[in-house]
Amino acid sequence: MTAGVARLQVLAAAVLFSTGGAGIKAAAFTGLQVSALRSGIAGIVLVLLVRGRPAVSVPMVVTSVVYAATLTLFVLSTKLTTAANAIFLQATAPLYLLVLGPLVLGERFRARDLVLLMGLATGMTFCVIGRPAATVTAPDPATGNLLAVICSVTWAFTILGLRYLQRGEGDASVGMSAVAFGNLFASLAAMPFALPLPRASTGEWTTIAYLGVCQIGLAYVLLTAAMKKLAALEVSLLLLIEPVLNPVWTWMIRGEHPGRWTIVGGAIILAATAIKSAHDLRAPVGHQDVSSH
Repeated sequence: MTAGVARLQVLAAAVLFSTGGAGIKAAAFTGLQVSALRSGIAGIVLVLLVRGRPAVSVPMVVTSVVYAATLTLFVLSTKLTTAANAIFLQATAPLYLLVLGPLVLGERFRARDLVLLMGLATGMTFCVIGRPAATVTAPDPATGNLLAVICSVTWAFTILGLRYLQRGEGDASVGMSAVAFGNLFASLAAMPFALPLPRASTGEWTTIAYLGVCQIGLAYVLLTAAMKKLAALEVSLLLLIEPVLNPVWTWMIRGEHPGRWTIVGGAIILAATAIKSAHDLRAPVGHQDVSSH
């Protein structure tokens, strides 16, 4: 697989991830019910996709636990605040990776990465300007925003862990195993608080099934494969397509308007991501690999 193909896989995963906000806001289910069911379905799908024996190690288990926390926090924050606020606050993960990547993985970053991250930070600031009022689809914005900030930290560690597991020529099933077990851990942790399950329409149950099979399962098949070729910081930047599209789907499907500041911020983030990707595609192959040697 070339770096270009890996980038396309990350972008496809980001589009699938972006549909989560609209799906999570299915009215018949609480946050913990969505988390238990979505992650349970995804965990089963991913376990079936892991070829051979699951790769178990201490780094894999640690990554799984951190990822399970990310899954749960994202669902709860999306239920409590607007999809736009939840996803854009989570999207601050690249800022933590600027510090964690070199320290943990030895991956160097360049001055232009700092410039681009300043642009991303500007876009994110636009997206969270003001304090959103409570609505039917966002009943407790303050708590939801706090959970989203915590989620951004656990997401940064998740990306770091997946990159650590997938880099080099190791077993390709290691990263997939971490994602599979992370979903199972999240489902088991939430299930006691999710029962009894509600009466819901066929459409809402179909939405939950889609979240597990496609929005998580298929997306992570693409993402874990790409992690073998791309640095953690680059992956996190490409995944910022997700917060641009997430509020759009939620507005179209659930009627939750992201607001003009979010639209402006999303445009800035999309532009910064496009510039980063275009520059990397023009760079010589030897300069695209930012992992240490």
